[in-house]
Amino acid sequence: MATQILVPVHTHLDGNAETLADHAVAVARHRKAELHALVLDADFPALSSPLGNLLIDVPALVGEAKAKAHQRGVAVAAALAREAGKHDVPLRTTRIECYPMAASEIVTRLARYHDLTLVGIGTRDAWPQATAEAATFGSGKPVLLVPEERPVAPAGTVVIAWDGSRVAARAVADAAPFLALATRVVVASVIDEKALADGDAAERLVDHLARHGVAATVARIRAEGSPIAAALQEHAAGIDAGLLVMGGFGHSRMRDFVLGGATSGVLKDPRLPILLSH
Repeated sequence: MATQILVPVHTHLDGNAETLADHAVAVARHRKAELHALVLDADFPALSSPLGNLLIDVPALVGEAKAKAHQRGVAVAAALAREAGKHDVPLRTTRIECYPMAASEIVTRLARYHDLTLVGIGTRDAWPQATAEAATFGSGKPVLLVPEERPVAPAGTVVIAWDGSRVAARAVADAAPFLALATRVVVASVIDEKALADGDAAERLVDHLARHGVAATVARIRAEGSPIAAALQEHAAGIDAGLLVMGGFGHSRMRDFVLGGATSGVLKDPRLPILLSH
C-alpha cells in the first residue's frame, strides 16, 4: 500500500510558492508515495456597510482578493502536476473554498486520513506555519515541514533530535520509513540546554535502532546560548542532512498552544526538511 501524503496549498495572502512542487515530488519519489494536493482557495465573509461602500467598493476588493488567491492556487497546482508527471508520481488534486482562518482545522481533519502531511514554509506569509502547528498537535499524524524557498535537500542523512522524551520517541516511530531508507542516521542530543533525565539516552536509542536494522551514531551538541532550533539545524546542515526528526513540544490551553522553544523555532524558520510529531 503506497504512502499517502497530503500537501496543503495555501493561496492567501501570497500563498505557497511554486517551488513547493519540487519538495513534495522529491519526498514522494523517496518514499514511493502518492500525493494529494489540497488547494485552499480563499473565501471571505460578506462585508457590507452603506457608509463604507460609499468610500470603498468592498465587494470589488473581496472579488480581487479571491481572484488573486485562485490564480495562486492554479499556479501551484499546475507546478505540482508538471513535476509529478515528469517523475511518474501519482497525484490527485482537490480544491475547496474556505476562509483563511478555517484552513488549519480543515487540513488537520483531513490529515488524519493520510500518512504524512507536507507543509511548505516560506517567507511569503504565516498561514502555512499556523497550519503546520495545528496539524502537528491535532491530527495524530506526522507533519513534514519543507523550506520551499531553499533547494531540495539530499535524502541520505537523517538527524534525530533526541532527549529521551515521549514526543521524541513518537517522532522516531513516525520517522521509521525515512530511517529505513537512510544511508546515515545521527542521534543528536543538545547537552547544555537542559539536564537530561538519562545521560545514556542517545546510546539507548542507537541500540534500539540497531535491533531494527538501522545503524546510527551519537552526536552531542552544545548550543552555547543559541536557540536550540538553530543549534540542531546548524548541526544537521553541517553534515549535509536531508531530514531532521523532532518531537513537537506544546501544551494545550483553551485550544491554544504554548510551544516549546525548539518547536517554535523550526516552525518559523526551517532550514531543511523537518519531521514533527506529537
